[in-house]
Amino acid sequence: MQARDRFLALAIVCVWGVNFVVIKVGLAGVPPMLLGALRFCLVVFPAIFFVPRPRVPWRMLIAYGATISLGQFAFLFYAMAVGMPAGLASLVLQSQAFFTLAIAALWLGEPIRWNNVAGMVVAGAGLALIGAGAASGGMSIAGFLLTLCGAFCWASGNIVSKKIGPVDLLGLVIWGALIPIVPFALLSLWFEGPARIVASVTHVSGMGVFAVLYLAFAATVFGYTMWGRLLTRYPASQVAPLTLLVPVVGLVSAHVLLGEDLSAAQWIGAAVVMAGLLVNVFGGRFWPGPALARR
Repeated sequence: MQARDRFLALAIVCVWGVNFVVIKVGLAGVPPMLLGALRFCLVVFPAIFFVPRPRVPWRMLIAYGATISLGQFAFLFYAMAVGMPAGLASLVLQSQAFFTLAIAALWLGEPIRWNNVAGMVVAGAGLALIGAGAASGGMSIAGFLLTLCGAFCWASGNIVSKKIGPVDLLGLVIWGALIPIVPFALLSLWFEGPARIVASVTHVSGMGVFAVLYLAFAATVFGYTMWGRLLTRYPASQVAPLTLLVPVVGLVSAHVLLGEDLSAAQWIGAAVVMAGLLVNVFGGRFWPGPALARR
């Protein structure tokens, strides 16, 4: 990987890691469903008038936007609104890697190897430790379960993206962001009500504005587009493991900027989850082993 691309990868990891702190800050003044609607409105407009729609059937574009944009962030934002700490959210959301493997095996018939199964088991044990330490670590069980639902939606979006195949990624990000705007707005009307929506918009703080701008342009447009650029230039096996740094940045930034602290059980659980992710990504390099599931 060229030096400038290594720097780009590091920048993306940092943007995505700090993203969870920004979400927490944004939720202090803007309710979760409204935050989602505002985020994707800024991603879409006015860019959609200048970026051509990718050559993707509408049904696939809707599936992409409904999973990786609406589902993932509706669950994540609500999870963090009801007590999911930013640092732990950045870690638990990485369980999408294992959901992706399972869905790909069931739907696409892709093989699962020993390191995938071992990584799932180890990471599952870590997630159980994190969940068990909910009360002492300031985390709600509802927030934890909702974050897992967000991870499942992200994984489903990964499979949809794989089915779509090579495509103009900027166009996919912009046009895919069109899908969740109306559902987020309707969810906001249902859960948060017109009075809260008006109050949030008319009394939004400077930090709230910053959070929406960061989520729209830094985390979404810059992050997803540049990540796709790296994936087109280098093998996925070289690029994908870099996401393991996202929860590291997330945990550190949440501690430094928000003062979040984990219980002893949650620190152990976080370490076990990271170990499971490492086994999943790198275990096959040391011993490929047989495929445990295949079409």
